[in-house]
Amino acid sequence: MPKLTIALKHDEILKKVAHAARKISAKYQNKELILLGVLKGSFIFLSDLVRRLSIPAKIDFIAVSSYGSSASSSGKIRLTKHHDIEIKGKDILLVEDIIDTGLTVSFIIDYLQSFQPKSIKICTFIDKSERRKVDIPIDFRCHAVKSGFFVGYGLDFAEEFRALPDLYCLNFNQRSIS
Repeated sequence: MPKLTIALKHDEILKKVAHAARKISAKYQNKELILLGVLKGSFIFLSDLVRRLSIPAKIDFIAVSSYGSSASSSGKIRLTKHHDIEIKGKDILLVEDIIDTGLTVSFIIDYLQSFQPKSIKICTFIDKSERRKVDIPIDFRCHAVKSGFFVGYGLDFAEEFRALPDLYCLNFNQRSIS
């Protein structure tokens, strides 16, 4: 089993989420906001985020796939779940767990633009710049990192580790000692 190294404790995560929620609430005061979570990784972050907003918001989800069971993106992005709420003329906040290469978010934004929303902004739990291939304007970020493969707090590796309350860096070169 790969070694897990703590990156952020749960209480630190919640402070960062609360800070982002305050900024989002200020930006969208008196507007009709739709939070569009990207499944599966964003569901825990989105849940904590929406409970800390001081404004009303609708919630919907979209799902895409590009990783499978690998530690790196296949580069082939496919939509696996469409949104259900009408977004034409609405302010959309796309909520992601992590933005890495930027390819997935770019794909989603292109897709969403075809529905003519009023605006699309991006909120991510982790902004990881190491492998960025597409310049993505991230409007709200909780935590920025240069590199690493992260699990916990909704993020997974081959559907493992999602339920961990803290954020961990997964080191594939070391083994944990049980």
